[in-house]
Formats: sequence, structure tokens, C-alpha cells
Amino acid sequence: MTEEAERLRRELEEAFRSRGHLYRVLLEELESEIGLDQAIAVMSRALERRGKEVAEGLFQDTLPDPLAVGDRFLSVSPDNGRLYPHEVETNGDMMEVRVHRCPLKDSWSASGLSPERIALLCKLAGSFDKGLFEAAGVAFSNQTWSQERGGGCCWIKLEQCQ
Repeated sequence: MTEEAERLRRELEEAFRSRGHLYRVLLEELESEIGLDQAIAVMSRALERRGKEVAEGLFQDTLPDPLAVGDRFLSVSPDNGRLYPHEVETNGDMMEVRVHRCPLKDSWSASGLSPERIALLCKLAGSFDKGLFEAAGVAFSNQTWSQERGGGCCWIKLEQCQ
């Protein structure tokens, strides 16, 4: 890998970690102004809305099929999937993506946050995915990271809408 490519890779990683820090700071500021429950509600709505906005462009030519949507999503994974290393399992028309590492979660861990606060931020970040995949016309569920569950980061499941 060239020095330039390695520099760009580090800058990309830092940009995503910065996004994680922004989520953390926004939650803290909203919590101090309106309380934790309202802060969670506001951030969840905003992140889900942004996911829907991204879906409009990302999935505009993609059929509402879980495998097609999942493949399209993975095809634009930053740094060819290296930023969010993952494994994929398919079963019929179901796709599950298990993310092993996330720069947002890494930023929260590096900030010294408690496992409970990291889990909360992971759940909030999952609101973006909810908006993204539901706007693509597939059924979405996820298990975001928690200390009890352990293992990597979020686990995303895409299925046909019923």
C-alpha cells in the first residue's frame, strides 16, 4: 500500500471516529437540556430520518429484496469493507450482516465511556440503519452491541416485508 493510500485510510477512519464523537457530544448536550429520555427520542428520530434520506439515493435502482439491498449496502462499505469488517450469512431471502468492528464504537470506548453508555450510543446509531433499510422496502431488525451480548458491533438482519 502506498503512503498516500495509507494516509487516506487513516483520515477516513478519523472522520468516522469524529462522527462517533459528534453523536456522544450531541447526546450529552441534549440530555443536559431536555433529559435523557427526550434526548434519546430526538436523536433517534433525527438519525432515522437521515437514514431515509440516504436510502433515496443509495437504493433508487434496487428492488426491495433483502439480498439485493444488502448487497448494495455492502458494495459501498467504506474502504471496501475494511472500515466495518463483517461477515454475511444468507438463508433463502434473508441476509444477516454481523459487523465485527465499528469506528463509532471505537471512539466511544476511547473516550472512557461506560459499557452502558456505549450500548446506548450503539442503539442510537442503529436508528440510522433502521431508516435506511426500511426506506429500501425490506424488514429490518438489529442487535446493537451490549456488554452482555459481547461480540463485535451491530448485527443487522434484512428480510422480506410481510
